[in-house]
Amino acid sequence: MFRLGIDTGGTFTDFVLVDAQGRLRVHKVLSTPDAPERAILEGIAQLGLDVDSLQLVHGSTVATNAVLEGKGVPTLYICNRGFADLLTIGRQQRAELYNLQPAPMPPPVAPECCVEVGGRLDAHGTLLDPLTDEDLGAVRDAVQRLAPEAVAVNLLFSYLDPSLEAGVATAIPGGAFVSLSSQVLPEIREYERGIATWLNAWVGPKVARYLERLQHGLPGVPVAVMLSSGDTVAAAQAANHAVRLLLSGPAGGLIAAAHVGRAAGIGPLLTFDMGGTSTDVALVDGDPRLTSDGRIGPYPVAVPMVDMHTIGAGGGSIAWLDPGGMLQVGPQSAGADPGPACYGRGGRLPTVTDANLLLGRLQPDAFLGGEMPLDVAAATRALDGLALGMHTTAVEAARGIVAVANEHMAQALRAISIRRGADPSHHVLVSFGGAGGLHVCALANLLDMRTAMVPVHGGVLSALGMLAARPGRQLSRTWVAPLSAVDDADIDTALARLADEGLAALQAEGHDAGACEVHRSLDLRYRGQSYTLNVPWQGVGGSAAAFHDRHALRYGHRMHMAVELVNLRAQVRGPSPDLRLAGVAGGEPARPRGMVRLAGIDAGVPLYLRERLVAGQHIDGPALIAERVATTWLEPGWALNVDTIGNLMLQRV
Repeated sequence: MFRLGIDTGGTFTDFVLVDAQGRLRVHKVLSTPDAPERAILEGIAQLGLDVDSLQLVHGSTVATNAVLEGKGVPTLYICNRGFADLLTIGRQQRAELYNLQPAPMPPPVAPECCVEVGGRLDAHGTLLDPLTDEDLGAVRDAVQRLAPEAVAVNLLFSYLDPSLEAGVATAIPGGAFVSLSSQVLPEIREYERGIATWLNAWVGPKVARYLERLQHGLPGVPVAVMLSSGDTVAAAQAANHAVRLLLSGPAGGLIAAAHVGRAAGIGPLLTFDMGGTSTDVALVDGDPRLTSDGRIGPYPVAVPMVDMHTIGAGGGSIAWLDPGGMLQVGPQSAGADPGPACYGRGGRLPTVTDANLLLGRLQPDAFLGGEMPLDVAAATRALDGLALGMHTTAVEAARGIVAVANEHMAQALRAISIRRGADPSHHVLVSFGGAGGLHVCALANLLDMRTAMVPVHGGVLSALGMLAARPGRQLSRTWVAPLSAVDDADIDTALARLADEGLAALQAEGHDAGACEVHRSLDLRYRGQSYTLNVPWQGVGGSAAAFHDRHALRYGHRMHMAVELVNLRAQVRGPSPDLRLAGVAGGEPARPRGMVRLAGIDAGVPLYLRERLVAGQHIDGPALIAERVATTWLEPGWALNVDTIGNLMLQRV
């Protein structure tokens, strides 16, 4: 069997194929945002693959794009009486703290699409307002009148007794996509639970239809989808987990970065994934960190996802002048259609890619291995228009674009590291994505980092991560109680119940339960706090001590207060795929393909082809390293060595 990892990005769709002998092939095609499966089927055809011997692991942006663009399906929201405005009121947090007249945000659910019913519990699970036949009749009438594609049910304290939500579901006619908060996120905090349930319903049908089209184009091919937590789920179940797909593609990059970092024997890592539309940054020390405090656009997403920070700065980010004449870059992007001006597909606005081409850091005949020549004249015309408004030359405008984009990315890297107490200089900067290698030295300089790595297959690393990911589930259940008042045996029993649920889900996908791993943990807090810290379960005493230590590490102090249990968590994962990086051989160092001219460099700069570099080869900057799916710009003052895997290990001299 051939295993194929696919990452659908905003500009390119990336492919990494591993055959039965463990050999890797990489490929890229332009994305087709209106129908992402078209690019996937086109890439598979170009690779000449026999679908009868293919297994596919996919990172999808369908759910993400639907949320960010506000293009979910018509959804009915069912809640307890008096709580129809819950999702609109939220936490009353203001995006612009000092703006006295902020623009009103449209409510997630229109008032006419909210139905209030009984079935209300108190915090101890006691029924306060019964669910009546009249309530169920109101649900049926609303579904018949509004004909929604999806229904989200979010009753108070549903995690204590899911039977009331299940009763509401029985009144919903067949055909509608139904999400129950007791299944989507059985945790405390009704607003976050409600948003997660509504998002799951709002985009679930779109995910389902997309996966149906993909599987129709690949009949009989086993398809798995990457979750935001870095686990994979069978495509048949993915639509039910739509809210857990919002960081599907970026999660693959972090899984692969951790995999390559372990193989290279380096860490901890500070990663940045620069694609065509956005840049994702994260800290990776061992496995990628998970968080339940993520956000997508204006919405909190409390399901477990990789802990990363995303900004609208990518190769396709558009440069423009604000009303004060200040140069800005992004967040608007040229995307895949028409793409940057240099793609020759009708784009006329200047982008980061056009700037790198004009500076010589991208070579017009080396992009995608020469299969996609870049139009220097079109890029120059796009930059000329911007330069006119800046009263400078096109080359100077290009320098400014790259400098602004670098500062945006450096700020994001500071947010994920320095603001969390991590010193970037103690980390290795790992760049990937199609545009990452062009900016890695500049970002390391801005962060005072001395070591960086451009990993093997860095231009398609998220697709590689699909092949390194393990099947898995993240399960949770709220249990609010003083930790000291709970017996070890009771927690063991409850955690075992969660683990059994995850094991059953993996067994249903054909995985051997005996080969699965279970990691159990607790969300704890000091009594009176709102936020929690997650610690491994090691008995009541051991977990309490671990919480005190983690609180001191995170916040700089510990408190002499009672520790409170909030959530139980079980992470269940199947066996790791056998993904070995073949590496590169030693031998005579490769010679440059030629010398090229770069703006600001007086002498010619050597251009190397990465596939010809040998293990142990040393190169001093300045130099360009071109490969089929990316380019690395080795700045003056930097040197690189090629390790035995094929990673470019960069060192500031």
